[in-house]
Amino acid sequence: MKLQTLRRNGGIAVAVLTLSLGLAACGDDDNGGSDASDDTSSSAPADDMGDEADPAAQTFGPGCSQIPTSGDGSFTGMVQDPVGTAASTNPLLKTLTAAVGAVEGLGDTLNSAEGLTVFAPADPAFAEIPKADLTALLDGAAKDGLESDLATVLTYHVVEGQLDPASVVGEQTTLQGDSVTVEGDESGMTVNGATVLCGNIPTANATVYVIDTVLSPAA
Repeated sequence: MKLQTLRRNGGIAVAVLTLSLGLAACGDDDNGGSDASDDTSSSAPADDMGDEADPAAQTFGPGCSQIPTSGDGSFTGMVQDPVGTAASTNPLLKTLTAAVGAVEGLGDTLNSAEGLTVFAPADPAFAEIPKADLTALLDGAAKDGLESDLATVLTYHVVEGQLDPASVVGEQTTLQGDSVTVEGDESGMTVNGATVLCGNIPTANATVYVIDTVLSPAA
């Protein structure tokens, strides 16, 4: 799976940072994910009538205060759209949106999936990664698409099924094939040690947990 480059998180971050400048508008329907591969129990967060009326009520974490209270990018706005489109309006996920848009077909796959859980790195997570592999990652994404190193990293952040805070805890197999470990609860949750900044965000076909680190599959 070309994991040597993936292991070097630096290239990923700057690749996405550069993309966020040059491809700011690419996230309308292009956001990461792929068809479901692992059998995990799912729980659609918007099933509850109260949460349907107020999607913000089910979210948790300190980063949730950065989400707009109305309009595009708000919890009530995102719940209407598939996850790729919803992420493109989220003020915490501009860089991730650009990265997904660089991999042809990835956003469409995510938007068309029946149910996903996405561990979405916030913009500052990418800013911590050095620039060394930027050109290689961008060239690889343009050349290899869904087989590229960038696609492999992005699909490592996606799990089958819409998992609520109780269901998501434990070891979850990602669409990339490796697993992530989720620990904690709504008072504090981590994904492979990365802190969940805002969790249990509902979209039309996915549940999103915004995290503070770009995850990398094991070499």
